[in-house]
Amino acid sequence: MKGAMLRSIQATLRRSASALSSSSHPLRRGFSSESAPDRKVAVLGAAGGIGQPLALLMKLNPLVSKLALYDIAGTPGVAADVSHINTRSEVAGYMGEEQLGHALEGSDVVIIPAGVPRKPGMTRDDLFNINASIVKSLCTAIAKYCPNALVNMISNPVNSTVPIAAEVFKKAGTYDEKKLFGVTTLDVVRAKTFYAGKANVPVTGVDVPVVGGHAGITILPLFSQATPKANNLSDEDIKALTKRTQDGGTEVVEAKAGKGSATLSMAYAGAIFADACLKGLNGVPDVVECSFVQSSITELPFFASKVRLGKNGVEEVLGLGPLSDYEKQGLESLKPELKASIEKGIKFANQS
Repeated sequence: MKGAMLRSIQATLRRSASALSSSSHPLRRGFSSESAPDRKVAVLGAAGGIGQPLALLMKLNPLVSKLALYDIAGTPGVAADVSHINTRSEVAGYMGEEQLGHALEGSDVVIIPAGVPRKPGMTRDDLFNINASIVKSLCTAIAKYCPNALVNMISNPVNSTVPIAAEVFKKAGTYDEKKLFGVTTLDVVRAKTFYAGKANVPVTGVDVPVVGGHAGITILPLFSQATPKANNLSDEDIKALTKRTQDGGTEVVEAKAGKGSATLSMAYAGAIFADACLKGLNGVPDVVECSFVQSSITELPFFASKVRLGKNGVEEVLGLGPLSDYEKQGLESLKPELKASIEKGIKFANQS
């Protein structure tokens, strides 16, 4: 019995490996490793709950030739573990502030999942102050060691950490609005999954734009623009799907009974977005993802919407398109909160 079970597990693993290496997988599309240019990706916070699975997923990406893993502790073990995987990229682990520069030098894409998750008894202000300080420090180093890299910000609260990064880069004289991204892909991943389940359509073919910000009511999925179009969803269904997308993080925290947050799905979303950035850098045409970037499509200085990626990062920030009345109402409702979060980040960055 045990032998049969083992053979079944081995067969499943072989199928999974085959699927990951196939060109149809979302992390594999684009260039083959033979034709892809050399690209270095640095993951800052690589030993954490998001960082470790993200490091694994980036090791599987054939567009990455060098993978630099950095954290304040624990990175040598993660790097050694991931380095044994038989894919293209060379892996190096860096630990402690004195090695941060070496981790960043020559990077094309820097992904930042660094920071702490919210713990019991910790206020949102406590969390903000800790993570904002970490982001400020890391971005100061990025400005010094790889000022031309595309920066993918995962550290929460993204609505504030992206403006912090922008201010740090402005002070250093290296700010390029085309190269700073807030990673909101997890909102898109959730919206696609929840919509497909409710509309009873295959999730692989689903697309749902998500605009606004990356927290609570600032997350606005545009289900009126979802494809394939589902005619079987009521207004109540759309409201429920919107709320579930906005509360997706809380859903995971509660399911983990206070012992964690969304780490695995966030790592997947981060890997999807970094892959899109690499494809854009490599000249793959029409790479479009939603991201929280400097924007003029609303009166707010930063806003998440569809973005076309290219060789310089942002090629074009795309408009919102036609909105339903419910979405128009949601857009107006989110603006005050998003504006306050952006201003909070700018104020923090300029305090010292």
